[in-house]
Amino acid sequence: MSSFKAVLIDKNSERYGAAYVDLDDASLMPGDVDLDVLYSAINYKDGLAVTGKGPVVRRFPMIPGVDLVGRVTRSTHKGFASGDIVVATGCGVGEAHYGGFAQKARLSGDWLVKLPDSLTPARAMTVGTAGLTAMFCMLALERHGARPQDGLAVVSGASGGVGSFAVALLAKAGWRVAAITGHAAEAEYLRSIGASEIFAREDFSQAGKALQSQRFAAGIDTVGGVTLANLLSQTQFDGAIAACGNVGGMDLPASVAPFILRGVSLIGVESVRPRIALRREAWARIATDLDAAMIDAMCEIIPFDQALERARTIVAGKIRGRVVIEMP
Repeated sequence: MSSFKAVLIDKNSERYGAAYVDLDDASLMPGDVDLDVLYSAINYKDGLAVTGKGPVVRRFPMIPGVDLVGRVTRSTHKGFASGDIVVATGCGVGEAHYGGFAQKARLSGDWLVKLPDSLTPARAMTVGTAGLTAMFCMLALERHGARPQDGLAVVSGASGGVGSFAVALLAKAGWRVAAITGHAAEAEYLRSIGASEIFAREDFSQAGKALQSQRFAAGIDTVGGVTLANLLSQTQFDGAIAACGNVGGMDLPASVAPFILRGVSLIGVESVRPRIALRREAWARIATDLDAAMIDAMCEIIPFDQALERARTIVAGKIRGRVVIEMP
């Protein structure tokens, strides 16, 4: 029985802690696919899990890491064979099932997608949950019927992970994109990934009228709260906003006016459930729609022995872009 290194979170009545440990195959949780983990990534959720500052972990002990890409070493699942390179995000990984901060993983094949040939494992982890969520939002807007010729698309929280990918994907699809950010210094970066207009976060953070001037044909909201209410109030007839975040609060202080007087649609987007057909579609589009140079520019690759320290810093807002963990 072979051993492997992992980050393990545990708690008791006196302490909550995360540390590097050595485990063996018998420690792995049930699953029909075994993987050698090639890369993982540090998400905000992972920082909350490691520090205990948010109720992310649903069982203890737990290996964090909600994103991973790995090479199959054993499979009894009909969809996968030894040697396949697969990607996993969400599905309770790193929260209820051992995740990517380890050299090995055992997962359900129903959570996995074969990595498109044109997408390297490191780039897949740079995209990770953030880019996948942005693509889910794009697909939701397309299913609604939103088209670039309809007008301006807006992205809130545009300098964040999901927001950055949303700007890039919308621009690639031909949209004129307005990026909302609270960091004026990020304007040049946002223009470099496709934004044509930059709006200040403060302009959307105070409660406004139920119906405001029509600015946007579509949008991707990563903030929620008052910001989302204002976006809905500024969306034009038959427009749509895809909402996927709540950093601005869980409450939505909005009116029904945009919905019943302008036919505006609010589309909820979640990225945790497997829905493998949708995930395959999203990863295939990511592989063709995201520029490799743009992905690389967002990525910092670190060794596994720095993962725990860096996961703690993301909660303090000290990580920009995507930090990818390379396994030994």
